[in-house]
Amino acid sequence: MSQVIAGAHVVLRPLATADRARMRDILEQPAVADRWLGSQTLDEAVAELFKRDDHTPFANEARGAIVGYIQFAEESDPDYRSASIDVFIDPGWHGRGLGTGAVRTLARHLLRERGHHRVTIDPAADNERAIRAYRRAGFRPVGVMRAYERGRDGRWHDSLLLDLLASDLD
Repeated sequence: MSQVIAGAHVVLRPLATADRARMRDILEQPAVADRWLGSQTLDEAVAELFKRDDHTPFANEARGAIVGYIQFAEESDPDYRSASIDVFIDPGWHGRGLGTGAVRTLARHLLRERGHHRVTIDPAADNERAIRAYRRAGFRPVGVMRAYERGRDGRWHDSLLLDLLASDLD
């Protein structure tokens, strides 16, 4: 069961059915759609956000408004106990540290509260804004995953794998 996770400037709360319209509004903005949708339609992408079979979704709130979305997936095998994060922020809220805050908040929760030893995130290799935000949250580049994801243009694109280890936390 998901819980509310509070950070310094964001609150991550379980995604609710009532959030569907807001998530759709954010996803249909070109700056988000171009990075998030891949080969999915908008309707498929929105539906995927609300599935809970392989990830745990949250609405990212700041100043009483939903500013984005963040999710995590977990590897439960004790020999590989780790998690991955995926996130998007409404472009109208970019530049305020809310993506960094959400990623930092969720990563610390996964490492400290859920017992993972490692958290990964894998933005498009050319998504400099996201990479800067994740590095500010403490993530370190691991390497480029070549032809990792299919873009809206139908071509395969590289992603940069970054990770944060429990031992990296202060």
